Amino acid sequence: MKEETSEPNEKQQDLANEADAASPALEELQKAYDDLNSRHLRLAADFDNYRKRMDRELDARTTFAIEDFAVELLEVVDNFERAEKADGAALTEGMEQIKKLFTTILERHGIGPIECRDLPFDPERHEAIAYVPSDAEEGTVIDEVVRGYCMQDKVIRCAKVVVSRGKEA
Repeated sequence: MKEETSEPNEKQQDLANEADAASPALEELQKAYDDLNSRHLRLAADFDNYRKRMDRELDARTTFAIEDFAVELLEVVDNFERAEKADGAALTEGMEQIKKLFTTILERHGIGPIECRDLPFDPERHEAIAYVPSDAEEGTVIDEVVRGYCMQDKVIRCAKVVVSRGKEA
């Protein structure tokens, strides 16, 4: 029986020797893993910081864009205050000048009116508030109650319009 017990001891010794030989390779693998994990964590933290910085910069750009627009609109407010002090023909002329200034500011920012009179009704640009008989062809916009506006190519307010039903029989 002693031989049987000596055999496992020899096998254990062989395994221990193999483990000692593999130990440097295992240590190298653990070191490489720790290095890659550390790099991954730093990269994730850097990306999170980048995302937060971009969010702050976008908020700042939006705020300053609105501020510039507001400063331009203050010119219109100043002119309204001056027009309040005028009377008669000067008031009418002042109001026309204010409208022209306001339109110029809007155009500078890519905001313009939607043309709709005598054009076919377009549900993406128009909101029909009435459908009345008229001499115009059915589905044609015959009156604009509230003007619509686009910013660049995007509708920011639909025009409220009256649409022709066609001639009544």
